[in-house]
Amino acid sequence: MRSSTVVILSASGSDWTEAVEVLSERYTYRVVLTGSIGEALTAMGSLNVDLVVAEDRLDEMVGIDFLTRLRVSHPDIMRVYVTRSTARVSDQLLTQAAIYQFLLTPLDPTQLGLAIERALEARELARRHRILSREFKIQGDSYIFTEHKGPAFRPESHRFEKLVYASEKMAEMCNLARQAATTELPILIQGETGTGKELLARAIHYNSLRRSSPLLVQNCGGLPDELLQSELFGHQRGAFTGAISDRLGLFRAADGGTVFLDEISEVSPSFQVSLLRFLQEGEVKPLGSDKVIHCNVRIIAASNQSLKQLVERREFRQDLYFRLKGFEFEIPPLRDRPDDIAPLAEFFAAKHADSMGRKVLGITANAIEKLAAGDFPGNVRELENEIRRMVALAKDGEYVTARDMSPEFLAAAARKSSDGLRGFLPDGKTLKDQVESLEKQILGHALLRNHWNQSRTAVELGLSRVGLANKIKRYNLNELG
Repeated sequence: MRSSTVVILSASGSDWTEAVEVLSERYTYRVVLTGSIGEALTAMGSLNVDLVVAEDRLDEMVGIDFLTRLRVSHPDIMRVYVTRSTARVSDQLLTQAAIYQFLLTPLDPTQLGLAIERALEARELARRHRILSREFKIQGDSYIFTEHKGPAFRPESHRFEKLVYASEKMAEMCNLARQAATTELPILIQGETGTGKELLARAIHYNSLRRSSPLLVQNCGGLPDELLQSELFGHQRGAFTGAISDRLGLFRAADGGTVFLDEISEVSPSFQVSLLRFLQEGEVKPLGSDKVIHCNVRIIAASNQSLKQLVERREFRQDLYFRLKGFEFEIPPLRDRPDDIAPLAEFFAAKHADSMGRKVLGITANAIEKLAAGDFPGNVRELENEIRRMVALAKDGEYVTARDMSPEFLAAAARKSSDGLRGFLPDGKTLKDQVESLEKQILGHALLRNHWNQSRTAVELGLSRVGLANKIKRYNLNELG
């Protein structure tokens, strides 16, 4: 189980040193200390944050205002307020922010730790209550019960920060990524557009020893060499037309942290040489400068093309490829991991319902079954867009159903269903032989459709797991056909 993540918005970071040490060591919380609302929101966009501690400044009310905003934008995050005096804070403000607890400075680290521990316990109890309430709702609603062919709400899916998954392929990859995160080796992430390469990069950074330093992102696609050189290595004033001031560059700005280079396959051969030099020596030479500066930056690169194939076609430097692939990850497309569609759909439904200020009880199994029929050329991003549209059309306080689905997805589901039934011709002379032949074909087709996941196949066909296993043995079915 992952450790809880706490984001602290502080008025003065130095006053929190002891408190952060206590939270990290005694309670083993992962603590992200931020000095501005922008930094706090960036951290919350990349991490699964459980609790936010916000402190007010002397002459402002930044902390209580921020917590009030979080009540709407992140209602599931617990909120703790820290202030020097309660004189300026009314009961109305505390109620609007719906804070769990407020503390006075100077802080007692032990008191803060206990307040956070109790808040997280309350959060976990509330989460379990919501799950049980939804399950009881399903069991008591005849309409929902008849539409679902399987369990409406699955056990909680696995997560690696913002990556949600249930498939074995993703589980193996994320387990290795957790190990890779603790090293200093560069990371190469490959996969089709929309599979979640940047999410994996952010998860690796925030699980590394560099998590307290910046993660900066640069898309390398479509940028001329001079501009890309300036963005990454920086420049001096007057280095080229339009350079009206000095620019630090991402490598120097992220010193001690991580730089994520997306679409690395798009950089030119000449820029590949500059990047190789940086990876080898850690040297940064800004445009227009003779001075060489050393930076300690971890590189995470991503590509939607196979760099190995580009190397074979001599379109990408082999030595740079080997430098980038300290660890290499291939994120499988969504069509190759259908087990992830259901947990992703439920995750996106909850996410967008919260962002739209709406209440939905979940997604019906019939809707998920039709979603699973899609080919998803846009992968997870396409699924999220469809779920967001369905949530927007669903009635408030009800379930998201197949009637909220776009015509394109409904047509794909109908087409796949008809294709699956086409060509089912029974063999044999007697009725018994023909029925068994037809049953064998139906079983084989269902097993292939579910990638030989026997649990899902049994649920789909209305069989027990043992009953399905007996039929597989009876008809001598095997995964090799």
